[in-house]
Amino acid sequence: MNTQKLLYNFDIALEAIQRNKLRALLTSLGIIFGVASVIAMLAIGSGAQQEVLSQMELLGTNNVIIQPTLEQVEGLVGQDDGDSESNKYSPGLTLHDIESIRSQVPEVEFISPEIVFESNFIRSARMRSGKIVGVNEEYFNINSFDVVEGQNFNQTHIERAEPVCVIGYDVKTKFFPGENPIGKKIKVGNLWLTVVGVLNKKELSTENIERLGIRNYNLDIFAPVTTVLLRFKNRALVTKDDIEAGGGGIFRGGGMVVISGGSSSSDEEDVATVNYHQLDKVIVRVTDSQFSVSIAEVLSRMLKRRHNGVVDYEIIVPEQLLQQEQRTKRIFNIVLSSIASISLIVGGIGIMNIMLASVVERYKEIGLRLAVGAQKRDIELQFLTESLALSIGGGLVGIFLGIVFSFAIQWTADIATLVSPFSIIISFGVALVIGVVFGYVPARRAAQQDPVHALRHE
Repeated sequence: MNTQKLLYNFDIALEAIQRNKLRALLTSLGIIFGVASVIAMLAIGSGAQQEVLSQMELLGTNNVIIQPTLEQVEGLVGQDDGDSESNKYSPGLTLHDIESIRSQVPEVEFISPEIVFESNFIRSARMRSGKIVGVNEEYFNINSFDVVEGQNFNQTHIERAEPVCVIGYDVKTKFFPGENPIGKKIKVGNLWLTVVGVLNKKELSTENIERLGIRNYNLDIFAPVTTVLLRFKNRALVTKDDIEAGGGGIFRGGGMVVISGGSSSSDEEDVATVNYHQLDKVIVRVTDSQFSVSIAEVLSRMLKRRHNGVVDYEIIVPEQLLQQEQRTKRIFNIVLSSIASISLIVGGIGIMNIMLASVVERYKEIGLRLAVGAQKRDIELQFLTESLALSIGGGLVGIFLGIVFSFAIQWTADIATLVSPFSIIISFGVALVIGVVFGYVPARRAAQQDPVHALRHE
């Protein structure tokens, strides 16, 4: 019996809506655009969150990055400031730092150096510029690189500084088209390296490369760090070329190598800062991301002691930076979704307004139903069902428009969007709740009408 009443009231509601189609459409516009706006805003938020997660995956959620810093200084070459920091000697970031970190710092799962030099790759009359990167065997685990052909170089290759390399996927397609590169040689600068492995292609967007300051690893050639230091360049060593390039004196002070021009007649001579750090980067992967910040503090104190109090490095915790960005985006998305939700409230007010007007217009209908035996509950359910039908119709149209808006935003504004079932359920559920809440007052007023007064109403 209750089911029959519901179906009967639903038929009456649909009939009333069909009699005033334009009014019903205008009434539902608030719900339609409210639902569409909420879905679009949540899609933008989900897309931004997914982007941050992909960035965290690229940088490593458990990684701590140590980078060297250089300071530009000017002053008298022979000036002595006593025990000031400018006269403190720092060996720079070296392989000895890595061994010290590995042996003394707990919760370190992997650690790898990184040395990058620009060079030219040559093979079979083909040449292109690229980067030769000196790393150890743990580097590929830290960055989640998969060797799809051949194998990674091992500890023996590193200890003997053998001329071997692992090449990026795009290097293979450029220099070894249609052939197996394993065991073949490629010339890097003046050195021939034997290919022992090929990395799987790593998908990197141009935006991530620019924003995160990372390289396109597919275009790199990776060699043992000892090979790069021995056969290419070791910046920790002061060579004859460095002295000749300075044209005069060379000394270390203030945590840097300073080359001075020996031909200057002025008391103050020009000085140029030279990168004396043996390594360009050290990547430390901890066993759990919860240790990242505390280990970063330990590393800072440890390196300061090893570098004689000279802070010529910076320590970056990517997860901390990205979490902060994620928190900012989440707050921004909550604000946008709240603003979009105002449309739903406005739509609910519109429904209540129209339903109140509908009650006044249909006094005779209400009085007639009450006169022939309808209960007040039936009248209340009739108008509540009509309000709910407007909300359901507006919600369904809003879902469609919300999905269309999301794809349109992604296509026109180049902003990543992700429409999730959760956002659809939430927005549609809110639309239904608004239909019930704002439809209750008109339904209650209709049910309270006096049948005699309603039948006599003009």
